[in-house]
Amino acid sequence: MPWGFGQFRPVVIIPAFFATIFGPLPIGVIAAIGIIADSVKHGYVYPGSLIAAVPGNFLGFYLFGHILRKRFTWGRFIFASHLTLTLANLVVAALYILVYKTIYMGQLSGLGRGSLTLLVAGLTLWWFITMLPFVLLVTPPLIRAAAASFPSVVPEDVRMHSLSRELPERGLALSMVVPGLVMVLLGAVVTFTGLGTFMAASFGQGTKTLIEAMTYLSGGTLSLIGSTILIKK
Repeated sequence: MPWGFGQFRPVVIIPAFFATIFGPLPIGVIAAIGIIADSVKHGYVYPGSLIAAVPGNFLGFYLFGHILRKRFTWGRFIFASHLTLTLANLVVAALYILVYKTIYMGQLSGLGRGSLTLLVAGLTLWWFITMLPFVLLVTPPLIRAAAASFPSVVPEDVRMHSLSRELPERGLALSMVVPGLVMVLLGAVVTFTGLGTFMAASFGQGTKTLIEAMTYLSGGTLSLIGSTILIKK
């Protein structure tokens, strides 16, 4: 992670899967996975997860399950993925940077409001852009496999919607292309405007370079995946 904290978490497919199958309430248990992962890494119950990850993940995926529980379609699945990943990651980033790192630990108290805002926005974008492909490309086949193997467990409105016939491929492709282009544009802003100078001064030239690489690589990858889906369609 360019800022030295925050993790790459493709495991996001797990809460997305369970929220779709079992609804919003069981996601409270799944939200604890973040605590377990961080506690194993740190060797103790990590306060950062308690303060930021648990409330953010619970809020985001509770909403995810609530949206799909009321009326499931694959279009709503795509919409819920975008909305809840944005909301959950923003909440986690804000609580982690502003509450845990700044207030609880006092490590970032010397940074100005602009630098803290950049950190929150950067973490939100990083998590969103790295989680989205897994949720949209991996979770739907898992849901269909569960519907075929354990039909009594999967809600009827989820079973009745065919992934191959009803998945809005254009919407899926645009869900990849648009965020990807936004990330590439953000990278260009960092490279060619005063924002990059501000980042280098606040966090160091190495951090600026890593942020540029992250935005170009992740944005280009998402755009390529989305463009491939459109071409195949």
